[in-house]
Amino acid sequence: MPFKPALTPLDADHVLYRELRLFNLYRVLEAALLVALVFGPTTGLLEPPRYALLARSVVIAYLFVSIVMLGLGRRIDVRLSAGIGVAADLFFGVLAMHALPSAGSGIAVMILFNVGAASLLLPPRFAFAFATVSVALLFAEYAWGVIDSAPRRSFTEPVMFAIGYIALATVMNVLGKQMRESYEIAALRTTENEHLAQVNELIIRRLRTGVLLVDGAGRMRLANEAATALVGDVGDEVHGFRELAVAVPELGRRLQTWRETGGVDDTPLRLAVDQSDVIPRFTRLQANSDQALVFLDDTSLLSQRAESITLATLGRFSASLAHEIRNPLAAMSYAVQLLEESDDIRPADRRLLEIIHQHVVRMNGIVENVLGLARREPAKPVVVELVHFAKQFVDDYLVSHPIEGDTLIAASTQAELNALFDPRQLHQAVTVLVANALNYGRMPGEPARVTVRAAIDGGQPVLDVIDRGPGIPEPIRNRLFKPFFTTSSHGTGLGLYIARELCRANQASLDYVPTPGVGGCFRIRMSALGR
Repeated sequence: MPFKPALTPLDADHVLYRELRLFNLYRVLEAALLVALVFGPTTGLLEPPRYALLARSVVIAYLFVSIVMLGLGRRIDVRLSAGIGVAADLFFGVLAMHALPSAGSGIAVMILFNVGAASLLLPPRFAFAFATVSVALLFAEYAWGVIDSAPRRSFTEPVMFAIGYIALATVMNVLGKQMRESYEIAALRTTENEHLAQVNELIIRRLRTGVLLVDGAGRMRLANEAATALVGDVGDEVHGFRELAVAVPELGRRLQTWRETGGVDDTPLRLAVDQSDVIPRFTRLQANSDQALVFLDDTSLLSQRAESITLATLGRFSASLAHEIRNPLAAMSYAVQLLEESDDIRPADRRLLEIIHQHVVRMNGIVENVLGLARREPAKPVVVELVHFAKQFVDDYLVSHPIEGDTLIAASTQAELNALFDPRQLHQAVTVLVANALNYGRMPGEPARVTVRAAIDGGQPVLDVIDRGPGIPEPIRNRLFKPFFTTSSHGTGLGLYIARELCRANQASLDYVPTPGVGGCFRIRMSALGR
């Protein structure tokens, strides 16, 4: 699901540039007004300047500096710009007051605003410093006028202006501090909100549940990764958005039905052959919006939860069942041993007793393996010579499992091949694989031909169970090792699952390997010595 890039956090100084620009514009207006007083048609309304040349020079220089400060704008720091600006205001303002005594009060009032604006933008110590300087300059200009024998003004005038400058600087500085703090808090909140929005969108994008945003015309506007994997790319503004009814007709039909009637079809829906079933859910983006959110719940997640619960129950059941089985097995083993000690047993019957004893021992081993699997007990791997194991396994299997016209042979590509595995668990896993190969790995009307082969693949020892049957279709391969999955009406679906778990307990892997032409192969890849 594409999401907007994060906004740059607000900076209080950058936000204050807007106020600084207004301050600079006001300064240009002040300078232009003073130029008009000196050079414009209003000269007759005021008394002649005390110093005409000074007045002309000051107002022209002030206008030039004001325009320069306005042009600099964001090129210099806001505090530096405000400091230079108010310093120029005080310098040229005091000179203009002295050169134009009839406009002195008005100029002092204009400077009052400049001092207040600078206090709004500057830190407290600089704001009070400029306010103090402005007061000092007012008294200095008054003293200068007295020395020049200018017309006497009341001393209360600079005193009142000084009090006004200090008071205004104090108030505006407090307001400026609060304003900057507000900007900083707003910047912090904005950044946090953007981060939270990114986290939320990342969570939605990574959800196993597919999420689609469909507009009123049925076009898919947004999709997270899971939904894109199910329905494909939704399109964009340039090339156009895909219609849901065209991409997934059945899903589009259900959405249209929900919009018209409000009814929801909870039947699982498969959007592609190689994908899991999904259950669609619909909701409006807003109360009165024609945009709808489509949630595609993966049923495999529900299946995994059910499998976890079932396997936990199976583990407890297996432990209880194994305990009940071991008691009669022990009785059978003891009875066989007593019969073997009898002198009245014929040689043929004695061979049958040996077979019974072998199977009792093997069943006891299987029960112990199931108990170990249920309890997640670690295996006890030892060095197993696979070539000898394959031959011995085939001989034992042929003795205990009559296969009639089928064929089971042992083969190897090495004279000797050692690996690490628990022998009893390896025997149990290979028994499952061979039984499956004899049952399902045959062509119709032909006997099964199964080979147990020891070989090396990629430098690792492997034990292959190869059949000459029709192979396993692609859609079924991904589900072979899932518990309780079976294609047989009388199977439990636990054989391959237990075989793989036994291999994993021995740091080995069990996989299905398609073979060229006819047949299939289940490969146990084991750990070699020294690994």
